[in-house]
Amino acid sequence: MPRWLLFALLTVVLWGGWGFASRELGEALSAEQTLVISTLAMLPVMGVLAARRSPPTGRAGRGMAVALAGGLFGGAGNLAFYRLLNGGEKAATTVSLTALYPLVTVVLALLFLRERINLAQLGGIALALAAIFFFNVGREAAFWNKWLAFALLPLAFWGVAALFQKISTRDLAADRSCLWFLLGYLPVVLFVLLTAPMKRNLSLSIWLWALALGLLLGLGNLTVLAAYAGNGKASIITPLSGLYPVVTVPLAILFLHEKVSLREWIGIGLSFAAVAALSCEKQPTPSASETKT
Repeated sequence: MPRWLLFALLTVVLWGGWGFASRELGEALSAEQTLVISTLAMLPVMGVLAARRSPPTGRAGRGMAVALAGGLFGGAGNLAFYRLLNGGEKAATTVSLTALYPLVTVVLALLFLRERINLAQLGGIALALAAIFFFNVGREAAFWNKWLAFALLPLAFWGVAALFQKISTRDLAADRSCLWFLLGYLPVVLFVLLTAPMKRNLSLSIWLWALALGLLLGLGNLTVLAAYAGNGKASIITPLSGLYPVVTVPLAILFLHEKVSLREWIGIGLSFAAVAALSCEKQPTPSASETKT
């Protein structure tokens, strides 16, 4: 199994847990407080990453700036996403459009990074996007309404953030890129702390779920950056990591007693097909000198 694929699948597991924690929290916290507490849980991850020593590179400054910009987009996208969840809509309806953010990254990566993919992987991208759609498309909402227009914000922000994550790994090791990406969340958190009221006297369970939310999100960003740094293509890794509902849905069945619709079963089936197709990396043809014995 390619190294990038292993890290991408680990991202699916971690972000699947993040999706479950989001459902468990529901409307217990405001969007702003969810962002603040979840970012607090990322601080130990940042501390460990900051303590690690990575070999310096001549273009490290550029990589740091790109990763930091990606974190700003990611943090802003998270805030918009949590506001959607906090708006009274069902989670499945709310994320019907935001979960399609890999489409933005795929288009940008093909246009600006000139990534090349084979026919099987192209089919895998289509299957992944179809799976994401089946997992998340709303049942009762009209095709266009106010919240759906607002949902374009996290879709765009997350799509750009994933592209910046990939670009930053050209100049930085995955752990250093993750550190600067997560640091990009802090200006968004500072803005929230200065402009939004915070609820006090939270229960222990709410604190634990919100902290778990941030920890899983932070670790998932580390593994997805490791996948990008491991010569994985953004146009493949991003839709693959977007399949995290394949983990969230079974957890919701077991612990939240949610029922799985036919549409979600279709999404699960498409997810496994997408993983198989996206992992079909063409092996390089050995040179003449390598074939000689």
